[in-house]
Amino acid sequence: MTDAVGPHSDLPSPAAMAEDIEDLKAELRALRAELPSHGQPTAEDPTPNEERQYPPFIFLLEGEELDAELRLLAEWVEGVLVPGILAEPSADARWCHLWTEHWDAVGLLHATWLAWQELTDPTTCGLTGPSIWYRDHYRPHITDLRSPTGPFAGCTKGEHRTDHRLPGRVPSTWHTVEDSG
Repeated sequence: MTDAVGPHSDLPSPAAMAEDIEDLKAELRALRAELPSHGQPTAEDPTPNEERQYPPFIFLLEGEELDAELRLLAEWVEGVLVPGILAEPSADARWCHLWTEHWDAVGLLHATWLAWQELTDPTTCGLTGPSIWYRDHYRPHITDLRSPTGPFAGCTKGEHRTDHRLPGRVPSTWHTVEDSG
């Protein structure tokens, strides 16, 4: 930097700093043009009257919609997760072949599957998505699910129990004692 002088000659001159700032502004404008603004509508976004379609969480579904989502989840669990990732069940890493009868396991597996769908798509997550899914979703969820205190705590290789963790209904604003019948 030839235009810096004085005791702080290692610092850029104001003119050089202004040029650097302009370069940074140009780079920022280019990046903004490449990526849609967060929260700002883009040409691909639905119009305000169109509703976005997000994958619904399984606990919010009913009837045919619930049945269809359970079928898709079962295909993923039985076709991808169980044969490809899960290790042999043990006392410290339980698994129940009747996992669909453990509603808390269904919810956890569904959440893991939704994350898998998003994070294994290279167009949205690049090549690091699967690693992020494994670290942030699979590992902690499967650890909780298969722990000795998880949803399969009462199940062993030879025995299945769904009643081991089901609490009675507690009266709340969603249901009353009369609803429990």
